[in-house]
Amino acid sequence: MSATRAPRRRAGAVAALLLAIGAVALWGASRLTWVTVTSSDGLGEARHATLVGGTWAAALTPLALTLLAAVAASFAVRGWALRILAVLVAVVAVAAAVPAVGLLAGGADDATAARIAELPARAEVTSLTVAAGPAVLALAGAVAALAAAVQLWRTPRAEAGLSSKYDSPAARREATARRDTADESVTERTLWDALDAGEDPTVDVADDPAADRGGEGGADDSGTRRTGR
Repeated sequence: MSATRAPRRRAGAVAALLLAIGAVALWGASRLTWVTVTSSDGLGEARHATLVGGTWAAALTPLALTLLAAVAASFAVRGWALRILAVLVAVVAVAAAVPAVGLLAGGADDATAARIAELPARAEVTSLTVAAGPAVLALAGAVAALAAAVQLWRTPRAEAGLSSKYDSPAARREATARRDTADESVTERTLWDALDAGEDPTVDVADDPAADRGGEGGADDSGTRRTGR
């Protein structure tokens, strides 16, 4: 592995790790109790309803799955597709943070709790208990996802994505042609790509005796072999 490619690989690994942390945090927060609702309908004993994160903020579970899918996508895409992925991850992070910030900053109101808990019309909310821990966990997952989006955005576009060993033969031939035109330095990877493209990377056209043999042992423009006399 070249010295210039190693930091880029590390950047992709850091982004994938942050995405995984964000996904796990959001999924965990969606399974914990955010709000406990106590209600009474005046006919019997008070009722208690617990609202988990997946119920209070229904988007948490889909957002967690989206971040999990982004882990695989971060290794598979490159170029501007990686920038688009970074923007999508940032949108997911903001969407996950909104309900957590709303609950931590403003608490829960009776009308919203009654609607989410699907209380009967005659029931009246007598008390609400808000658990800050799950909301903080969701917020931490959103922050991790946002950090992953920044990392993806900063990953060099030219080197992001899968290794060139997963490219098609046509893509390898095209990459070899670009390297030849740009006169890039030869590496072990470029040698193998040239061989896959059907070229001999050890032969320079200017030094190839078959390229210009004058009148001896060569071939004219008609393709007829000429012999020296």
